[in-house]
Amino acid sequence: MKQLTLTRLVTLLAFLGVFAIALRTPADTDMYWHLRTGQYILDTRTIPLSDPFSWTMRGTPWIDVHWLSQVLMYAVYALGGLPSLACGVALLAVLALALVWKQLSGGVFVRAAIVLLAATTASVNLTPRSQLATFVFVAVVGYLLFLYKWRQVDRLWLLPLVFVVWVNLHGGYIAGFMLVGAFVAGEAISNVLHFTGAEIVSWPRLGKLIAITLLCGAALLINPYTINALVLPFKTVNIGVLQDFIQEWASPNFHEVSQQPMVWMLLLTIGAIGFSRRRLDMTDALTLALFAFITFLAQRNLGLFALVCAPILSRHVSAIIERSRWGQRRVSQGSPLLNAVLLGVIILAVAFRTIITLGPTAQAQAESKLLPVNAADWILQHKPIGPLFNSYNWGGYLLWRLGAEYPVYVDGRTDVYDDRFLRNFLAITLVSPEYDQRLWDTGAKIVMIEAGSPLDNFLARNARWREAYRDDRAAVYVRVEE
Repeated sequence: MKQLTLTRLVTLLAFLGVFAIALRTPADTDMYWHLRTGQYILDTRTIPLSDPFSWTMRGTPWIDVHWLSQVLMYAVYALGGLPSLACGVALLAVLALALVWKQLSGGVFVRAAIVLLAATTASVNLTPRSQLATFVFVAVVGYLLFLYKWRQVDRLWLLPLVFVVWVNLHGGYIAGFMLVGAFVAGEAISNVLHFTGAEIVSWPRLGKLIAITLLCGAALLINPYTINALVLPFKTVNIGVLQDFIQEWASPNFHEVSQQPMVWMLLLTIGAIGFSRRRLDMTDALTLALFAFITFLAQRNLGLFALVCAPILSRHVSAIIERSRWGQRRVSQGSPLLNAVLLGVIILAVAFRTIITLGPTAQAQAESKLLPVNAADWILQHKPIGPLFNSYNWGGYLLWRLGAEYPVYVDGRTDVYDDRFLRNFLAITLVSPEYDQRLWDTGAKIVMIEAGSPLDNFLARNARWREAYRDDRAAVYVRVEE
């Protein structure tokens, strides 16, 4: 049996820390429509080709590139409810960062600090959603490219298999091609400039990667929607409402502490590059610049930045340490018994946090702060005549809670609702001119909106609508027929 040395202890503590950072009470608004779709697929044994959930877009073609993620999510939910989903997210974060750990340079303390910083940076994006598949697969692709460049180990044959699975889990596979593209461009520049070193990928080896990347592109067609699944990411990013009004598509707000670790990580990396006296690898430079750029455009990319930045940061921090007095010191491995005691204490602390975070009280509190739980209960109890006009942020939850009896007006499936539809919706909710007639023309007979929102304040004084329910979170109005 291997002794619990200090090196092994720090490694275990780092990943217990990653698990604790990634573990949170699950109440993400998009999680619910993912669960409902997974349930629908398993119940009907069909993959949806058109929208079955809203009354405004029912029958409209829907390219559900998340279908396999949704099946897996609902299967995990069926096994252990929302706590099992939360633990699944934390374990996938551990898996992704374990692959990053293998790419890190330096001693165990440097690697532990960097992997915990990466987990903190990514934590904003670690929720039970199909987007988590892209987080994991960026780590997989990064690791395969790391082996090819820095260890001269060829596992590129796995890449087409990765992309076949990826395209059926989430539309973010474009991030994988961005990672490969930065790699190819960086190595090509290094060859043109005649840089030397074992890590520089030669022209023949680079040609092999390009050929396999083309196979990866062809492999994307292996999905229920064939070419349409490839077009979807480009269609989605062209929906103007996403950038204008949806938080995760907006640039990071660095006034929020939860989003600041990305800046810390970037500045640390730039500083380490400057002080390390190590030549900045061209592939590292392009990868860092590209993923920093897409993260400054959309905060949904914070986790991807953390994954690709961590190895670059470690290479330069370890170079600084090797030149310093610290690099000459030998670290004592400590007493195996004391190490085991410390590990046991930390495991108990993480277990206690897990119980508290995933308990029914914490779940109820998280949902009540974010979602119209009581308003949904009121609708199910009193059965007002629909259809329903609802808040965009609550659409996924209502789709899950209210079922087929009350189809939603809108939800987080932005690829189903086009830009024109979403802008009309926003004109109503933001009480733009003629909002009243726009709302009336939708045909909705129930409105569920955030309490205190502009639409709530105006409907409270509108004779066409009567308040039927109110709490601190939501207001429900029913239509007064003329």
